[in-house]
Amino acid sequence: MINLLKSHIERLLNDELPEGNCTLFSNLLFEKTFDKKDVIVEEGKQCNYIYFLTEGSCYSYFMDEKGEEHAIQFALAGYWISDLYSFFSGKKAIYTIQALEPTKVLVLNKESFQKACDTMPAFDRYFRLLIQNAFVALQYRLAKTNSEDAEHRYIEFAQMHPQFVQQIPQYLIASYLGIKPQSLSRIRKDLSQKK
Repeated sequence: MINLLKSHIERLLNDELPEGNCTLFSNLLFEKTFDKKDVIVEEGKQCNYIYFLTEGSCYSYFMDEKGEEHAIQFALAGYWISDLYSFFSGKKAIYTIQALEPTKVLVLNKESFQKACDTMPAFDRYFRLLIQNAFVALQYRLAKTNSEDAEHRYIEFAQMHPQFVQQIPQYLIASYLGIKPQSLSRIRKDLSQKK
């Protein structure tokens, strides 16, 4: 499990971790498992952890006033997920995170996160890059959602995240892209006929 995280860190840093840092960091983590449909983080409650998936998949969403879910983020093995608003601010979570299948995670609490960043420069840089990349991706997604039609958004999503298209239910991908599931089915059918 820790090997998946180590390779993820080294790939993002484009460098090997300093000797002993991986062991020190792994001592800050604990393992947890979730069954399909288990709630990992609940909207309205404080989120004190960030989660690195080693197996399975999950997604985060918020519920609108009509009771509709709006998917915000997907995570597969090798991805981090959390409600960072709650994690960093100490306020109540704005998202719910739910397991889509049996899922195993490595869990890091805020105190351990801070300790890793304060005492190991490689991890401070790693988490800065993760958050920076997530922010850039969010801005890009917002711009595309407001400027491109649904078909182009789906095509780009499928090209950028083919693993999500294969593992994440289509109705959630539709929600993430801001379109109705029926529209996504039509888009996928039209695209398959063009091949």
